[in-house]
Amino acid sequence: MSTFIDVKTVRGKVQALMPQVKDDLAQLVAFRSVADPKQFPPDECRRAADWLLEAFGGLGFQDIAAHPTPDGSKAVIGHKPGPKDAPTVLLYCHYDVQPPLGEAAWETPVWQLTEKDGRWYGRGASDCKGNIVVHLAALRALGDDLPCTVKLVAEGSEEQGTGGLEAFVPNHADLLRADAIVIADTGNFAVGKPAATTSLRGIANVVVSVSTLSTSVHSGMFGGPAPDALTVLAEMLATLHDEHGNTTIRGLAGGSVSDLLWARPAVTVLGIDCPPVVGSSAALQATARARLNLRVPPGTGGKEAQDALVAHLQAVTPWHARVEIEREALGDPFVASIDGPAFTALSAAMEEAYGRKPTTLGQGGSIPLCNVLQNTYPDGEIMLIGVEEPRCLIHAPNESVDPTEIENMAVTEAMFLQRYANSQRANLSDTARTGNELGRLDSAAAA
Repeated sequence: MSTFIDVKTVRGKVQALMPQVKDDLAQLVAFRSVADPKQFPPDECRRAADWLLEAFGGLGFQDIAAHPTPDGSKAVIGHKPGPKDAPTVLLYCHYDVQPPLGEAAWETPVWQLTEKDGRWYGRGASDCKGNIVVHLAALRALGDDLPCTVKLVAEGSEEQGTGGLEAFVPNHADLLRADAIVIADTGNFAVGKPAATTSLRGIANVVVSVSTLSTSVHSGMFGGPAPDALTVLAEMLATLHDEHGNTTIRGLAGGSVSDLLWARPAVTVLGIDCPPVVGSSAALQATARARLNLRVPPGTGGKEAQDALVAHLQAVTPWHARVEIEREALGDPFVASIDGPAFTALSAAMEEAYGRKPTTLGQGGSIPLCNVLQNTYPDGEIMLIGVEEPRCLIHAPNESVDPTEIENMAVTEAMFLQRYANSQRANLSDTARTGNELGRLDSAAAA
């Protein structure tokens, strides 16, 4: 049985660790770990995975290794045993990051952790490398005397949505099996206002390619009668929203501003392939394409929503243009349970760490892995927490993290591991006592 460490002592330990936390995060941010070989060298992701192997291996994690997944990415997986009969908690994070979206838009160096106005800036500082250092700080604060068995899985391609870990999990179910799963890839309502995320939208991406001519032609000589692929694409994209900004995909619906944040579908144009303004010529374009991201609220399946988007695009194609639609990332919405012992322990731990009761919220983002974990481990409780509050600007230029969120989330996680282990131990004791009492009653009846 491990020794329970009170919250004041845990906080003192975490605060003493904060210089190391900052140094760890600086090293992680320096890895340009965008899991897209077309943009960044794959070696950057490998180096980030190696860093995790060394960091968690140094904490005593056993059998820790970078496991290949079907999309070519590596998932760092290991475990550290706790007391006999203690529950098992799986800690999740991902070490890949979004591309910087143009370094000129950043006010600080993209790949260098920089302190400014009390926040730490850099790509991945919050999403999700800030959550990696939360795991490390919480485990270091507890030391070798862990109250429960802890497993780690650090994903290497979450931001690309290529599904490597989702495909890996069902075929390696025992490797990651746990009683409770902490997904550290969301965040609070605001700095200092704790929250657990209980619902996520699904995702349905497509790439729509339009072709109208065999080659580009002179806009002065052919403009008017000849169809322009870029104009066709613009016409199609314009049908996805009404004048109020509501999503207007046939078969899906819009809503209020608050609804649109997480409870209604939302479609976004992520990118368009067409000639840039600088260097463009007076020509009608023969081809154009766009990448679309559809977020799917609870109550609608990801495949159902993607089918509706594809059908809509096909129906609104003007001028007999040729359209090809490639289906990309796909994932269903997720809804978490909030009535189990792990969630009860998490809520108590959050209140201790933040000094105020936590709330629950829905997030507009998507983590398809949650559904895979839910289906693979139907008895496991899944909880979503993290450092990614709104000011972090995740996925955008000038991403940052508030170091007080790292501190408070590390205290939360350390207290949760202890409280959850104690609650499960108490349940086992109650079950044993009940069994003994029934045994005595049976013996008395037999006599």
